Amino acid sequence: MTSAETAGGEAPDEPTARILCDTATLAAAASSEAAVAWKLTESGRQLDANLVRLTSGRHVAPHAEPDLDVLLLVVSGDGALGTPDQDEPQPLTPGVLVWLPHGSTRSITAGDDGLAYLTVHRRRPGMRIGRAR
Repeated sequence: MTSAETAGGEAPDEPTARILCDTATLAAAASSEAAVAWKLTESGRQLDANLVRLTSGRHVAPHAEPDLDVLLLVVSGDGALGTPDQDEPQPLTPGVLVWLPHGSTRSITAGDDGLAYLTVHRRRPGMRIGRAR
């Protein structure tokens, strides 16, 4: 028994492991647009995660994330990962896990079947209001 329970109060909410979604079902849902099909929104989390769905031929333009390492897991479809240090784009197929280190430049292009992938990274800190210096 916790101290809150022994004092007659209710126990505080404790973190509970649970299933959040079915990525295969979300990835298979019909859509004519690129979209975030799901995102992690639980309070108190230390991670951010998104299930992104790109339709055939859509792409994420070359960009670099300066602060966060990102893991990308291909859930369905096919596509290509472009990086400036590779002559040819790297194939993205279901089950491929990609590490995108902070500072690396990358682009993602969906293939003929579209592409759905899960990204996970450390949660970005919220904006804070402070005194002017």
